[in-house]
Amino acid sequence: MLPFPVRGERVSVTSGLGLPLTQPTALIASGFGIGLMPRAPGTWASLAALPCAWGLCWCCGTAGLAAATAVAFLAGWWASEQVARTSPVADPGWVVVDEIAGQWLVLLFVPQRVWFYGAAFAAFRLFDIWKPFPVSWCDRNVRGGLGIMLDDVAAAIYAAMLIAIAEGVAGVRP
Repeated sequence: MLPFPVRGERVSVTSGLGLPLTQPTALIASGFGIGLMPRAPGTWASLAALPCAWGLCWCCGTAGLAAATAVAFLAGWWASEQVARTSPVADPGWVVVDEIAGQWLVLLFVPQRVWFYGAAFAAFRLFDIWKPFPVSWCDRNVRGGLGIMLDDVAAAIYAAMLIAIAEGVAGVRP
């Protein structure tokens, strides 16, 4: 069997998810397929969220990014809940909509400048991977779709606070 489809051959798009990628639950939960990256899918999702947020801010302003963040959180909660009900794993690695919503949440609190977006990315990934309290508590104790989403919200709050403190100490905010 060839590793790519040949003309006329039908292709399965389940990709090990147990769900077809044509199903809205899998599309949303995987960040439209970003979660299928072979290594560090959460980091890739956070990275992919940066230009999306930049574009949203450019065309719709911070209010547009805030609305998109709320939609990503609510849709992610719904999709993650569906996945959590059917998965033997509490928080499957391919579910990355939580990273997208969390990254966007941090970006709501920084200016639209490359340096700040880079700092927001680094701070969010630090707290999402490290999981200090209460991020770790949310990760362990809140079940289902809300639990999948909530630990990233907590990590985003930590990241935004770190950036705000750094801005205050360094006096770098315009």
